[in-house]
Parts: sequence; C-alpha cells; structure tokens
Amino acid sequence: MSVLVYTESEGGKFKKAAFEVASYAKGVANMLGTTVTAVSINGGDSSELGTYGVDKVLEVKDDKLTAFNARAYADTVKQAVDKEGAKVVVISSTADSKFLAPLLAVNLNAGYVSNVVALPESASPFKVKRTAFTNKAFNITEMSTDVKVIGLSNNAFGLKENSGTAAAEAFSPSLSDADFGVNVTSVDKATDKVSIADADIVVSGGRGLKGPENWGMIEDLAEVLGAATACSKPVSDMGWRPHSEHVGQTGKPVATNLYIAIGVSGAIQHLAGINASKVKVVINNDPEAPFFKAADYGIVGDAFDVVPKLIEKLKEFKSNNA
Repeated sequence: MSVLVYTESEGGKFKKAAFEVASYAKGVANMLGTTVTAVSINGGDSSELGTYGVDKVLEVKDDKLTAFNARAYADTVKQAVDKEGAKVVVISSTADSKFLAPLLAVNLNAGYVSNVVALPESASPFKVKRTAFTNKAFNITEMSTDVKVIGLSNNAFGLKENSGTAAAEAFSPSLSDADFGVNVTSVDKATDKVSIADADIVVSGGRGLKGPENWGMIEDLAEVLGAATACSKPVSDMGWRPHSEHVGQTGKPVATNLYIAIGVSGAIQHLAGINASKVKVVINNDPEAPFFKAADYGIVGDAFDVVPKLIEKLKEFKSNNA
C-alpha cells in the first residue's frame, strides 16, 4: 500500500516538479510507514527519482503518450494506483496536472485537494494544509475518502534528497480508443529559455517599460540571474510579449523563490497570480503603485536607471564569487 506519485517529464527528462512531488510523497510515506512508487510516462532516468525518496518506478513507454493527454494519462495513473493498492496519490500543480487531477479523482472515486503546501497535519484523520482565497489565507482540509489525491502547490515543499535507489519496473496500461478522443497535432515551444513553470526566479515587466524595444534589459537581468522572463496582462494584450509569458490570475500563476516586477503597477489580478512567490521585489517610479503594498522589497526609481545598475552589480558579484 505505497504512496503513489505521478512524475512529470518533458523531452525524456523529469521536470523539477517531479522531484518536488517525489520529496513530498516520501514525507507522507514516512508518516504512514510505507514506501513510494512513482509512475513515469516516457520519463527520464528512473535512478534520479531514487535520490528523492522513490522506492519503485513504474515505467510506461508508449509512443501514443509522447504528448500529454489528460484522459489517457489519468487512466494510466489510475491503473497504476489499482495495481499498487495505493491510498494516497501525489501530483504537482502544473498546468498539465491540473487538467489530469479531476479526471483521476473521478476515476478513483477519490477526494482531491489542490494547493497543498505542507505535509499532512495528521494521518488519522487525514488533514492537509492548503492555500485559499488566491493565496491570501490557509485552511486545513480533512479528507475522508478511501483514496486521496493531493495536488502539491508548486515550490511549496522544495527538493529533499533521500539516500536510496529506485527499482524500475515496466508497466503497460490497457488504454482504449476512448482515451484518445483528443489528440495533440503539434507543439510550438521555446527551447532557449528557462520556463516559468520550472524557474526559481522570475523577472517580469509591465507597461512601465514603455515598449517592446526596451525588453532587452528584462532579458539581460534574467540571464544574469538564471531566471525566466514574464510580463503583465496589458503587455501581452498589446503584443509586446507572447501570451505564454503573461503571469497573474488570468495568466500563468507562479510560485517562485524570487519574483522581480519591473514597471508593473500591481493590479489585483496580477498580485493574485504571483502571491505564492516567497520573496517579491518591485521596481517602480510611482511610490503609490499597489505592488509596493504586497512587496517584500521595493525600489522607487526609474527602471531605466535602476535595472542597468542592478545588472552591473550582479555581474560584478558573480565574477568575484565564481
């Protein structure tokens, strides 16, 4: 009766989220006195998962599952749960997993709790802590269903290395044509940037940048920090940046270790989407900008003066500490 974890991958490599949910599942397994089994669908090197507490990996190798398909993936994970007799299933809070979660919960007749931020408060009754009201509060949710699906909030638990090895086992789920009612025909993806989903640091720009021709300093700062770039909704609406970089309640939510907002006023929808980030820094020439009320650190000043100096100092720091 192991804890089962779905480990996301892309291009044959596990995502950071896979290692975080594996770390969390190990903590839950320790509470319950059991082991951790992972489901890997066309994933990476299974031994990597052993580093984060996984004892066994069910390896699914199927060309039909190369592109994410919520129904087929949910059916695959469901069959793995049945095989292992798992009572607790841990998934991440990426966009893909949020599509998969409700389908999986229905398939398993399970309770599903999203945005979980910590290990269970207790095992019996089973209670978990989660965020509520767009990350403005927490609540404790009791799960009474036989099978429980936990959606771990991104970057909430972190990576916890555990000494151990993971045994790999081939797993071939039985999938029907009904699982493939929707198919992906093509995927266009930028490959030369840090993705927002996997980034520990995000540098975001708003209308204060005055135009797309000034976005170079956002990219330069992101490059120095090893960060992803993002933008506010007005910026993407005006076509300055692609919609894939739009963060906020109506865009992509982010939960990074560090979020730097440059020239972003801080509309409530934007703040709701980035509120789970641990440290928020704002650079804006308007001292009354709403973002300052939510920021941990704020700089009142012209971004065109502040950011180049910040980049210069960071480069100097890195060269002195290489």
